[in-house]
Amino acid sequence: MTNPLAGLFKARQKEAARLDLYARNMRLCGEYLAARGDGSAPGQARLVQAIGVLATSLDDTSSADPFDALLQVGERALEAGGEDGQALALGVTEAATRIRQRSKGAWRLRGLALDGLGRDAEALECYERYLTLAGGTDAAAEVVRRIDTLRRRRACVEAAVAVFPEAGSPLRDLAGERTATTAAVTTEFAAFVRARVARHGMGHHEVRRLLRLYGEYRRLVERDGPADPAPGGSTPIGAAGLRGLIAGRTVCVVANGEEVARSTLGAEIDRYDLVVRCDSFRLRAEGTGERTDLHAVTLRGDAPWNGPAWTRPTGIRLVFGDPAAGWRRAVRQRLSPGAQEHIGDASLRRPLTDPALLGETGWDAGTGTAFTTLRLLDFLDVSPRLDLIGFQPPGRLRPREAEWVMDRATHVDDSKMRIALR
Repeated sequence: MTNPLAGLFKARQKEAARLDLYARNMRLCGEYLAARGDGSAPGQARLVQAIGVLATSLDDTSSADPFDALLQVGERALEAGGEDGQALALGVTEAATRIRQRSKGAWRLRGLALDGLGRDAEALECYERYLTLAGGTDAAAEVVRRIDTLRRRRACVEAAVAVFPEAGSPLRDLAGERTATTAAVTTEFAAFVRARVARHGMGHHEVRRLLRLYGEYRRLVERDGPADPAPGGSTPIGAAGLRGLIAGRTVCVVANGEEVARSTLGAEIDRYDLVVRCDSFRLRAEGTGERTDLHAVTLRGDAPWNGPAWTRPTGIRLVFGDPAAGWRRAVRQRLSPGAQEHIGDASLRRPLTDPALLGETGWDAGTGTAFTTLRLLDFLDVSPRLDLIGFQPPGRLRPREAEWVMDRATHVDDSKMRIALR
């Protein structure tokens, strides 16, 4: 005989568990607010408001759906940003996926929170669950692209380990960990590359393959910046694109000093196929020449995105900077539409220390823009002539930079302030 009270008892158990999950999330919200102060910033204010709506919806007299309010807290926590915001969003969405296991919104938000925290494998599982529930909706298309990115990143790591299948590789072990973070994998991947370069040399064919895989991995890690960070139709380029644009062309890197401006080298400078200028500069036709074919700039300070827009016309603009988030924001805010035909993508934002390019140690973040550009052009090694103009007076290059240049100089012409590297 069926007990008529059994179903009611189970329903009450489920309701008690559901209420307990809501209560736990209110505690998470309270801890977050206590740690963040008054929450007066715009993103924080919206999150505080969402938490208030959630608290109100849990009142027995409210007609609001607490589940919708819970998801709204998750949305606002992601919007507020930071690791604590991502962590709050994750806690909220973990509860949401337990309360309603078939909620598309809950699984999507949980994936976003895990993704923001760099927990790729777990994020991928949540995105795939969302995709199963969502079917072929327009919203799912964005998740499909993200799933593809995460899978391709994992494939790069697995392929890299297979290139040098040494037993006990830390990268292999880390790649197999479900909870491994993007930051940990990226750090170990870079160490893996450096170790193989040191052991086998840059010319080794398997090392070159490894570098290509690492370069692709880094581009995929940073792909969530705008796919084309340049407004106004500018074309993003990586190392291969830059190589193609300078191949076979004579190049000069021109200093910004008064010595060049007061000279009569302008016409000679403009006869180079590619004229490179750096950071902020002034043109005086007779001394400096009038053309700028490549402009390179290094981001400095805590808020480099607040600097003046790059409005001087140029064929190629390279922007060096770290971390990636600051670089992306600066490119979005300071790039002027129509002022450049090509813009260096994220793979060129720190060429000296990135193992996918030069991967040299000892160059710190303060390395000069001109030297960074020169070293990159020298590394690409496709220009028949590569000259520095106006860099001989003391102070134009740092001591170690000047030493590097003079060790490789093939000719020095003091009368024309020229140092030739080819």
